[in-house]
Amino acid sequence: MGMKIDGHALEWRGEGETLRIESWGVDSVRIRASKKMPIDNTNWGLLDEHHEARDAVAVSIDENAGVATLTNGNLVVTAHMFREDNPGAGHTESLCELSFSTVDGKELFHEMPQHGALKLHARSYSPADGGSQRIEALFQASENEHLYGMGEYQQSYMDLKGCSFELAHRNSQASIPFVVSSAGYGFLWNNPAIGTAEFSKNRTSWKAESARQLDYWVTTGKTPAEIERHYADATGHAPVMPEWGLGFWQCKLRYWDQNQVLDVAREFKRRNIPIDVLVIDFFHWPHMGDFRFESEFWPDPKAMCDELHDMGIKVMVSVWPQISLKSENYETMLENGFLVSSERGIDVANMYQEPNQFFDATNPQAREFVWGKCKANYADLGVDAFWLDEAEPEYGTYDFANYRYYSGPNVSTGNIYPREYNRAFYEGQLEQGREGGIVNLTRCAWVGAQRYGALVWSGDVHSTFEDLKAQITCGIHMGMAGIPWFTTDMGGFALGDVNDPGFKELLIRWCQFSCFSPVMRNHGYRLGIQPDGSMDETVTAADGTGREPSGVDNEPWSYGEDVERIMVKYINLRERLRPYTRELFDQAHTQGQPLIRGLFYEFPEDGKAVDISDEYMFGPDLLVAPIVEQGADSRTVYLPGGHDETWTNLHDGARYSGGERVSVDAPIDVVPVFARNGRDHGLMGLI
Repeated sequence: MGMKIDGHALEWRGEGETLRIESWGVDSVRIRASKKMPIDNTNWGLLDEHHEARDAVAVSIDENAGVATLTNGNLVVTAHMFREDNPGAGHTESLCELSFSTVDGKELFHEMPQHGALKLHARSYSPADGGSQRIEALFQASENEHLYGMGEYQQSYMDLKGCSFELAHRNSQASIPFVVSSAGYGFLWNNPAIGTAEFSKNRTSWKAESARQLDYWVTTGKTPAEIERHYADATGHAPVMPEWGLGFWQCKLRYWDQNQVLDVAREFKRRNIPIDVLVIDFFHWPHMGDFRFESEFWPDPKAMCDELHDMGIKVMVSVWPQISLKSENYETMLENGFLVSSERGIDVANMYQEPNQFFDATNPQAREFVWGKCKANYADLGVDAFWLDEAEPEYGTYDFANYRYYSGPNVSTGNIYPREYNRAFYEGQLEQGREGGIVNLTRCAWVGAQRYGALVWSGDVHSTFEDLKAQITCGIHMGMAGIPWFTTDMGGFALGDVNDPGFKELLIRWCQFSCFSPVMRNHGYRLGIQPDGSMDETVTAADGTGREPSGVDNEPWSYGEDVERIMVKYINLRERLRPYTRELFDQAHTQGQPLIRGLFYEFPEDGKAVDISDEYMFGPDLLVAPIVEQGADSRTVYLPGGHDETWTNLHDGARYSGGERVSVDAPIDVVPVFARNGRDHGLMGLI
């Protein structure tokens, strides 16, 4: 039937198709298939190392039964080979269907059956531009399974069964095609092409608009935690989070000059408010792509960084991948092929502020060039970390088929862009010998970005309670997609008026959520008139040309005494959380565990926990139930687990058993947090 054993793999050929089934990690396999093309060895999201224990792998072929099996630990892949009459086509087809199960016979899922009058194909290939193919893979799985992962999509669904997804990046959308099933498996669509994924009751469909081959990876585990460990081993572990990542980060739309930055830092110290990181955001440069401070406004960046370091504050600087046609680096980058190019029309990908192109992060030489500029103009002057904005990248028009990278057409390979962007700065800092850990804030990610120190924030979300609620599911699904470092713009990025009582309420509730997030970071474009009567500053250079607006003040004291008091309460609470948060980051580093976890993660046997989207576990011990409705001063909270679990309200000390729904008070300065089985980490009475 065309099946052979190739070392620790099976390989089948029929109808011009090559199908390869290969062990790839503990309890895991990689499946690749191609039509009339050889199997390609590009690993995309997977690491080169297989990590498998060879003695756990067994392959066999039963020619008489038309069955071949590959067993790797607890995962079994069965290949069913048969011939199907197709009178309409005038011949008999040779077909091969795969099913996935555990060694004890529990089926996980299987490819779409190909026999019968429907003449379906589990793996289909159709022509696409550029010598590639449109590829679709169809599967059947239990309609009762619950699915989690896929990265960041701005929606509040917890269980993804029944949802569909665009496999493409946008501002506030990070497509990471790894999904975990309550049936006991994890599935990675190991393909960076633009496409779609659909998790219907009757079928699961994965599509790539343009690819050379089908490529996916499957693992199994008894718990979500075990599946996440396998995934981290296969795609990479997050590095050690530096100690300064555990505290409070301060930012606003734009600190526009050196004196403003230092004044803000000094005020934090004067008020005795803990702060670990101060962020200098965009347009501190002359032109996009210059990768340096504009000297008129930043005359001595090294002296600035030195003073901030003396205060115990780390410095993060924003970098954009856009290269203005007026940039001092444009001609060099254009001549050397370091820019993303258009397939048709003029080579301009975005018109924000001035015509610009993106640097091609998939090109190793382009990565080296950009890092070289940033090392000389930032890192060597004392900048500690980078904010890699626009990382999708954010095209003026998301015409994915119109751009070409070093790695190939965007439609075929574009989803790797944010990972390679992060890679440039991680590897550069690593080579520089940066001590104490590397972390860079980024707006997007793909498979494997976690191994390059990517702290993903959820993009330019709006300042609404609806958006706040969506960040809970975003954080959970990002963790399930293997990205444990996640943060949001506290208060939302856009439309927050500092004088609006409703926005002040939202900011407080978002601050409480942020306190119990991997990184607590204050940021946003604030509007309105400050309490002192000042407004958004208009910045003008000495030659009379304008600069980007600064946004009104966004420090804790910018909103009046009541808001400051509550924000400082939670900033101090974050300090008390340091030992516990360190434990969680260490679990992320060593075992691939997310910090923000859905209730299902710690309680996979609790059927009531599978679809709760407005609560989460912060690590294994703390249940957090943010207030996500305006005007609410109480809420109902589900406490998962059986009666052997106990939950203690850290505000009033009340104790409850698992499996209960309880109504709790939540005045404006209180977020409901419950300690599991007495593990309160010193927070009792502080919330």
